[in-house]
Amino acid sequence: MEGESKNRYKALFRKYYPGLHFYALRLLGEEEAEDVVQDVFLELWTRPDLIEGDASLQAYLYRMVYSRAVNIHKHKKVEESYSAFLEDIHDKRVAFYQPDQTDIIKNIENRELRQEIYTSINNLPDKCREIFKLSYIHHMKNKAIADLMGVSVRTVEAHIYKALKILREQLKHLMIYILFFTVN
Repeated sequence: MEGESKNRYKALFRKYYPGLHFYALRLLGEEEAEDVVQDVFLELWTRPDLIEGDASLQAYLYRMVYSRAVNIHKHKKVEESYSAFLEDIHDKRVAFYQPDQTDIIKNIENRELRQEIYTSINNLPDKCREIFKLSYIHHMKNKAIADLMGVSVRTVEAHIYKALKILREQLKHLMIYILFFTVN
């Protein structure tokens, strides 16, 4: 910018800056208003052709401030909308994984509970385990188990009693869970 244009620019800055800043403050916050007015004067600096045509310059500068303020508000709405969208996703994720409200957690707990029960069953002595599985997993009657294994019904009952006693002892820490899952 040449000397005369530079002086004209400084004069326009002094003349219009206070009014534009006051106007921008009505549309935006302090920091944003300052930035918008500085951007407007920066554009004015880069376009000396605007400085020469003073007739409609004031209206043009106010329109520039207004347009930039509107754009800032639109941008804020987009950011707020995006933030609300992310917050909604987060809320839905939290609600989905809430232990009391989701079948996923219950299924995981059920699977872990079943695994611990099966491990305890598999650790039973051989005859107890075999008879217990036939009775409780395959739902066979004691008489059918006795006939299949070639033992008395009384022996089958004794093995089932022994298996239940061992399992109660090994799984006593899980009784609250077992009761909870069988009630629900």
